[in-house]
Amino acid sequence: MAILVTGGSSGLGRALAERFAGDGNQVFINYHANDEAAAEAEAAVVAAGGVPHLIKADVGTVEGVREVIGVVREHCDRLDQLVHCAAKAVNGPLLELDPQELRESVTVNGLALVDLIREAGDLLGRGSVVFYLSSRGGRFVIPEYGALGTAKALGEHVVRYLAKELGPRGIRVITIAPGAVDTAALRSMFPDTYEERLAASAAANPLGRGVEMADAAALAEALCEPHLEMVNGQTITVDGGLSL
Repeated sequence: MAILVTGGSSGLGRALAERFAGDGNQVFINYHANDEAAAEAEAAVVAAGGVPHLIKADVGTVEGVREVIGVVREHCDRLDQLVHCAAKAVNGPLLELDPQELRESVTVNGLALVDLIREAGDLLGRGSVVFYLSSRGGRFVIPEYGALGTAKALGEHVVRYLAKELGPRGIRVITIAPGAVDTAALRSMFPDTYEERLAASAAANPLGRGVEMADAAALAEALCEPHLEMVNGQTITVDGGLSL
């Protein structure tokens, strides 16, 4: 089995890479800048029983996407899972953001999935599953979260269209939207309040705890089972019922 995870060096991406690493699976970890985090993710995949491949490239550009997929093609002729978890975190009111940074956020978070699937081409086949990682901000307004939230909303709708387009080929596309999780992106977006936000989410959760990265990874693993092949094009929230 082979899996590609963009933004796989930390946070939810790394959790998913580790989850699918067993039994000697090929795990392609794309990252943009943090070599130290990538090395730690590589070691974690090895410890979990997988064969890691680090790919340093910017999937916010078509050239970067082609570089990533080119490395995958060098090692395998099929992708069983493709996970788009890469994100560009930009916080602040929409009208006050740098225009270029806003556009980069929309591209990385909202449109790069199209480039990834197009360039992967025949690496994806019947039974392959594509996951897009979204967040609560894709459906609800969160102060200072406009760049990421609107991009995630776009990404969720891209998933719906791609699910229709790829369905005849037996390829499913699904959005997983975890609740607040302690990730580098969350810390970057809310450096002064992320601990308070996580604690508040945990305290308000009907199940009495906060969301963990393993919760989202476990869902992705389960959704790859053949008996769940009719789950397609959906946004599945993983938050213990907090958003209800």
